[in-house]
Amino acid sequence: KLMQRADLILSDSGGVQEEAPAFGIPVLVLRETTERPEGVTAGASKLIGTDRERIVAEASLMLDKPRAEIRVTSPYGDGRASRRICSYVLDFFGIPHEREADWIEEYKAVA
Repeated sequence: KLMQRADLILSDSGGVQEEAPAFGIPVLVLRETTERPEGVTAGASKLIGTDRERIVAEASLMLDKPRAEIRVTSPYGDGRASRRICSYVLDFFGIPHEREADWIEEYKAVA
């Protein structure tokens, strides 16, 4: 819940680098390298290292931007895989259920 309410996240955690973009929250990665380069390539995260002055400068830049200007797209998916999997399993066994309208077409394409 805290992650959803954040304007910006500073972290060295690989898991956080994957999770925050699902909520549209940018991540400043406090490392020299990352095992999640997809996030950097997609613009969901920025690799800034561990220099205190750079961290403060980069965080200040991000926090000074209007929220509407910050566009974060997750390269790791939209966070609804488990719902889709349940839907596929229920369909496989012929169990009636409701699907979210926005992924019915995607489901039909792979079914």
